[in-house]
Formats: sequence, C-alpha cells, structure tokens
Amino acid sequence: MQKNLRWKIIIILLAMLVCIAYIVSPEEKDAGFFSRINLGLDLQGGIHLVIQVITDDALNQELDQDALAVSREFKSEDISFESSRRGEGYFISVKGVDSSGENEARDILDDMYGGNYEIQSRITEGKTDFMLTMRASEIRSMRESTVRQAMQTLRRRVDAFGVAEANLQLYGESGEDVQDQIIVELPGVDDPDRVKEIIKDTAQLELRLVKKERGGPFPSIEAAYEANSGAFDEYEILGFSRDAREGGPAEFLVVRKDSVITGKDLKKARPSTDSNGAPAVSFFLKSDGAELFERATREHIGDNLAIVLDDEVHSYPQINDTIRDEGIITGSFTQQAANDLSLLLSTGALPASLKIIDERSVGASLGNDSIRSGLMAMCIGFGLVVVGMIVYYRRSGVNAVWCLIGNLIFMLAGMTVLNASLTLPGIAGIILTIGMAVDSNILIFERIREELRSGKTVRASIDTGFGKVFWTIFDTHITTLIAAAFLFQFGTGPIRGFAVTLTFGLIANMFTAVYFSHRLFEMMLGGRRVEELSI
Repeated sequence: MQKNLRWKIIIILLAMLVCIAYIVSPEEKDAGFFSRINLGLDLQGGIHLVIQVITDDALNQELDQDALAVSREFKSEDISFESSRRGEGYFISVKGVDSSGENEARDILDDMYGGNYEIQSRITEGKTDFMLTMRASEIRSMRESTVRQAMQTLRRRVDAFGVAEANLQLYGESGEDVQDQIIVELPGVDDPDRVKEIIKDTAQLELRLVKKERGGPFPSIEAAYEANSGAFDEYEILGFSRDAREGGPAEFLVVRKDSVITGKDLKKARPSTDSNGAPAVSFFLKSDGAELFERATREHIGDNLAIVLDDEVHSYPQINDTIRDEGIITGSFTQQAANDLSLLLSTGALPASLKIIDERSVGASLGNDSIRSGLMAMCIGFGLVVVGMIVYYRRSGVNAVWCLIGNLIFMLAGMTVLNASLTLPGIAGIILTIGMAVDSNILIFERIREELRSGKTVRASIDTGFGKVFWTIFDTHITTLIAAAFLFQFGTGPIRGFAVTLTFGLIANMFTAVYFSHRLFEMMLGGRRVEELSI
C-alpha cells in the first residue's frame, strides 16, 4: 500500500515538473520565461476596433445584379423596353415595356422575383412601367447574411495574420434592427495601420471584358461617354487604380457590367512575379469558374480583359489564347502589396464595405504596468493565504499550500497547452481561484476536525472527511463552471478572459484539493499509527 502511494506521489510531482518546464521554456531562442503564455490585449498591447458593416452596399449590389438580369432576360425574349435599373431605395425600376410584351414581361418578373419582391405596374403613355420593391423580410435576411459573411471573412483574415486569441464578436443591441457592428480585438499587433487597411479592404475581384470597339483607355470620363453614347445599359466606365497608373494621368476604360468571373470563383491566390520579374499575384480558379473562364477566353480571343479590384482597373491584358484555371494580376506592386493582395483574395472578398467607428490602441508599456500590478496583487493575496493557513492549521496548512501551488501550475499549463490568453481580468480569475481552492481545503479540514472530535482515529477521520466533503466541493465547482460558461459565451473579451482562468482553475482545483491533498495526508501518516493530527 505504501509503495503504491509513493508511486502516486512521484507521478504527481513529475507531472508538475513537466508542466513547469513547458510553461517557462521559451518558445523562441531569444524569448523570455513564460513566453508560451498568450497575453491578452490589456496585458500585451494591441488594437481594439469597432467596425460597422455597410449592409446597404450588399443590398445595392444585389439590386444592380437583379436589374441587369431583368434586362438580359427581356432582351433574350425580344421584349421591347426602355431601361431596367436600381432606383433610389430598395427597388428596381423597369420602364417603357411595350404593350405587346406586357403579359410576358409580368410572367417573367413573377417567376424570377415574385418571392423576393413586391411587383407593381402602371401604364404611362401606352407603355407599362414595373416597380419591384424588395420585401422587408428579404432586406433583413440579406443584412443578417452580409454581417455573418463579413464576420467569417474577417476571422479568416485575422487568422492569416497569426494573431493568437484574437477576439471577434457582434456588437450592439439586437432588436428590430440587425446588429451590424463587429468588435475586433487583436493583441500584440506590430503594424496596426497595415492590419486596419487589410481588415477593411473589401477585395472584390472581377474579370470583365473591355468593350471591343471604343473601349479605351480614355483620358477622362467625358471622353468615354462621348465615344460610347447609348451603350451604358450593359457597360460602365471604370478608372485605373493609383498603382496601375504609376503616378501618371488618370485613364478610364469602358467595360461590361457583368463579370466573366469574380472572387467567389477563386480557389487560391499567391504572390508571384510577372514576365519582367516584378511582384505580381497569381490566382487559381475552382472548377466552375475555370469552365466560365475557358469559355469566355475562347470566344473573345483578341479582346481585352480588365482585371478589376474594388471597382478599379489594375490591368487589361489582351486575350491571346484560351485560358482555363489560372491567371496573373500585374501592376506596380511592392512585394508587401503583392503579399497583402494575395492574402485578401485567398481569405475571400468582403460582401460589403466596412467603416471603423471606434479605435483604441493599448501600448505595451500600459500592458507591462498592468502585469506588474496584477502579479503584485496575486502575490500579496497568495502570501496572506499561505500565512493564514499555516498559522491556523499548522502542519496541515502546509499541505494546503502545496495544493495551491499545484493548482496554479496545472492551471497555467492547461491555458498554455490550449493557447488560452491571460488578461487582466484573468489575473483576477486566478486570485478568485486561489480563494476557492483555500475554501475547498478549509471544508475538508473542518470536516476532519469534526470526525476527530467524535472520537474516530486520525486515519479514519481523514478518509471520512474527504469522502463526505467530495460532493459538496463537486456541486460548488459545477455551479461555478456553469456560470463561467455563460460568461465566456456571452461576455466581451475581458469578461471571457476572466471566465477562462476561472474555468481552468476550478478544474485544476478538483484534482489538487480532493486527490492530491488526500495523497499528501496519506504520505504524512505513512505506515505508522498516529494518535493526533496537526490541524
């Protein structure tokens, strides 16, 4: 029996030593002790952003696409009409439908958009005008979907930066209006300006055909309009990006409104070089996008294809041969710009533009002050608990101190292994855990005292004390863990940091206060008969 106890104690001590070695071993050669523990925004420094998703962008884009689809469908059915375009609001205006095609036009609109739009019509000067108003339920659904997609895209972009324990969550009151704000907390960011630019860049990639005749480039928008009057139902004018112009005069192209492929068709993108060795971005397409790209390039050999990013032309190479599943974006890129663009394209385009409405930076010096203050409070609290336990419970109090030390070691090791972040409220959680660990030991010790007073032997009192108190400790820890789970699920970053350390501390305490402490008492008694216990 004593031999088994010795092995149990040795295994526990070895586990503690392994945890200590893992916690203090530097992750990198020049890193200091405790470098494996991720620090939160308030301790490490970083940026806190509140970002608003401009959901109207996605709605307007959907309305524009639907208006263009109506135009194409009417033309394919030889229905005479004047125009189909988005109005100033959440509706599409289709004007001048000839009376001979009115019924057919109404059937087409009902089939295509009857579920998402309320369709009204009126006759003006012998022709029918239709107004398709997007339903309120559809508007709300699209807003929610846009925010959800933006959240997912931001998460992929942040993960691509390798920021440990970045916090992203919806912000604002949820009621009749959709929550359209996102909190982004990024600890340990070295270049916040670059991060902000990449986060809010929509990165909408489109490949559009340039108008075969009189497509440009033109020196001004006016010149493009003058050369292409009456052609702007299917075409629009786009300017060149600043990088593509290389600081030269502005230029404009006339390109189709519909795209050959978009960023949704991308499989991946990576930095590369063009034929001159300058930085560029290569992209590779999914199977469906590759088929569309192959068909378009086969049918338009000799035409120009504009590479458009966020409604700005980066280049417009000529299609010399059929291309299937890959291409290259060239321009006056720096290597950093090419890396950033490939990251944006790989993580996906944002469904709408973003607006940073609140920004706070936490400096590293403030983080260091917070660490010092928090550690000082923790050390003072720990020291007072140690003194109190030893004075009141004497030798058994030393047992409790060993349990507290083991609790801290296992808790920090668990946080390190699972990459949890330590925040300032998290330090408060550690202090609270110390208090709960002491409380567990006090419950056990007082129960042992009661058993001793009833006349039981020391060994029987210890076994009975641990056995009877176990379910009380278990119940209190489970209820606190449930509260911590709710704090983590619904709380903001600092609150979640508190919940994380509290959770790890409670789990560690269930082991140290109940199992480890019991083994220490058994080791203290040994195989001899003990008449009294220092408690």
